[in-house]
Amino acid sequence: MSQDVLTPARISEIHKEAGRRRTFAVISHPDAGKSTLTEALALHAKVIGTAGASSGKANRRETVSDWMQMEKDRGISISSAALQFSYRDTVINLLDTPGHADFSEDTYRVLAAVDCAVMLVDAAKGLETQTMKLFEVCKQRNLPIITVINKWDRPGLDALALMDEITERTGLQPMPLTWAVGISGDFRGVWDLRNDRFARFQRNNAGAQIAITDYFTPEEAAEDQGSNWSDAVDEAGLVIESNLEFDVDAFHAGQATPILFSSAALNFGVKELLDALVDFAPPASPRPDVDGNPRPVGSPFSGFVFKVQAGMNKAHRDHVAFIRVCSGVFERGMVVTQTRTGKSFATKYAQQVFGREREVIDEAYPGDVVGLVNASSLRVGDSLFLEEAVEYPAIPLFAPEHFQVARSKDPSKFKQFRRGIEQLEHEGVIQLLRSDLRGDQAPVLAAVGPMQFEVVEDRMAHDFSAPMRLERLPYSLARITTADAMPALANVPGAEVLLRSDGEYLALFNDVWALRRIEKNHPDLTLVPIGTHNPAK
Repeated sequence: MSQDVLTPARISEIHKEAGRRRTFAVISHPDAGKSTLTEALALHAKVIGTAGASSGKANRRETVSDWMQMEKDRGISISSAALQFSYRDTVINLLDTPGHADFSEDTYRVLAAVDCAVMLVDAAKGLETQTMKLFEVCKQRNLPIITVINKWDRPGLDALALMDEITERTGLQPMPLTWAVGISGDFRGVWDLRNDRFARFQRNNAGAQIAITDYFTPEEAAEDQGSNWSDAVDEAGLVIESNLEFDVDAFHAGQATPILFSSAALNFGVKELLDALVDFAPPASPRPDVDGNPRPVGSPFSGFVFKVQAGMNKAHRDHVAFIRVCSGVFERGMVVTQTRTGKSFATKYAQQVFGREREVIDEAYPGDVVGLVNASSLRVGDSLFLEEAVEYPAIPLFAPEHFQVARSKDPSKFKQFRRGIEQLEHEGVIQLLRSDLRGDQAPVLAAVGPMQFEVVEDRMAHDFSAPMRLERLPYSLARITTADAMPALANVPGAEVLLRSDGEYLALFNDVWALRRIEKNHPDLTLVPIGTHNPAK
């Protein structure tokens, strides 16, 4: 349908479809069970037939969301995958995020594209470092958070102690939706507080299929479970009494977090999470532009790029720009405008992505994620619009802390080397720095974490057939500066100025002492911490 005129009926349809969308990401510390939960959710929504075996990611068959070879080899999530499926007449858009701390920048981009987050907590470890870092990002973005206590089938911490930790460290008030029956390591089922019933779980086919669930009234549960039931009721009652009964407004306002207990590997407690997302998570709503003005979901199409990923389809050697639809209707083939350049962009090759699998998509609504194939001109953070111009807030780059010089192992493959490096920078895998002194033959790669370099090496060898070698540089700090700093720091030990691909000058320092020495000796130099500075357009 043409979007030249959005009729009242069409606008009403857009609002209805936006109201059906639930777009969220799962945040956690590495190995808390994030990819396992992703599969379990897809299993319960009946979009996959079986989930991986419960003996850990390293021993599972391929998961739907972990497709990169390094992910399979190491049992970690590196690339974020977009999964869309329907459940109870609701469209679920689940954006899987990298679990490893070295890829927190990629996770930050994903969190810019969602309306809600599920915070996955390991029952044995509580709130870990990476979980708290990601929680802070969610807090900055005012994202409502649902908390899932995972791995309750294994020995772990006391349930009330976990509630205290959540309250003290996040400031959120726990609001139980389900409560575990049985201590950690002896997971019998959950008290479903919303329906006031006991859901008793039994493992089905080693956890590869949906758990067998029987439901009991509280009286039947007391007879069936004895003290395990009464303990669960007492504990949940204490939390409700000292915090809040369930209040959806407090959840949406970022003051409280719904609590659910699960074992994703056994598919225990997963349906309850899906139901909570459908019933309580916020739908797609007006998103503010760069000036803070919300763009109505019923206005003409707009969206922004939150991820660019290559190598997802080895047969085609293409790359995909992931777009979060913010308003209107996306229609395949429509010609939109790229805000950054003002140029037109034809959306001929548009696909819905389910992990590594794809299918052509003709329409998408606010909250949906669309993969635009071979969108070589699009970069992370780009805004796209139809008719009414809009620019969404930029997705900031993190401050790199690791730096290495890259060189091609085979000089005859320099073209492939240069194309590969530029493509990986384009995707946001690494930041690319150059200087006249080093030249194009030896670009400097900047990363938040050292594992990013391993991804670059792996991708360069396998995706671009351009093996390379890396040489570590001693720098650990970077500051935004100006061209004036280049001559001033040209011969200063422990410092160097390089030009980033977006046009920013970065001053690199060995350590904080080198930085302070420069600040003292050159007080007029611009040295701005990354993250407090608006990047160049």
